[in-house]
Amino acid sequence: MINASFRVGHVTSRDQNCHLHNMSRKELSAEQLEQLAKLAEMPDDQIDTIDIPGVPAENWIYARRGYLFRPITLQLETNVLAWFKEHAPADGYQSEINLVLRQHVANEVKRRA
Repeated sequence: MINASFRVGHVTSRDQNCHLHNMSRKELSAEQLEQLAKLAEMPDDQIDTIDIPGVPAENWIYARRGYLFRPITLQLETNVLAWFKEHAPADGYQSEINLVLRQHVANEVKRRA
């Protein structure tokens, strides 16, 4: 049975030499790509996932389906943008700005209710 400890997404022929859906910025080796291709062909019930930790229910509190990102142009003050770029986590400053705006909207909806 193939160990799925680094299974990060499905692999298509278009994906194989690219990052897998931006979930990992690290280039995968030829061996890893080959293993991912084999995993993609296997039924889920035949993949050994014993070493993948479970996900606690509280991790899904803010999960939403169907949210789409739309590219926009947004003017920000230089120092604000610099702060986000400097302090953003690994997934990037744009994601962090989106998170802050989403939290603000949620707070405003609660305040106005």
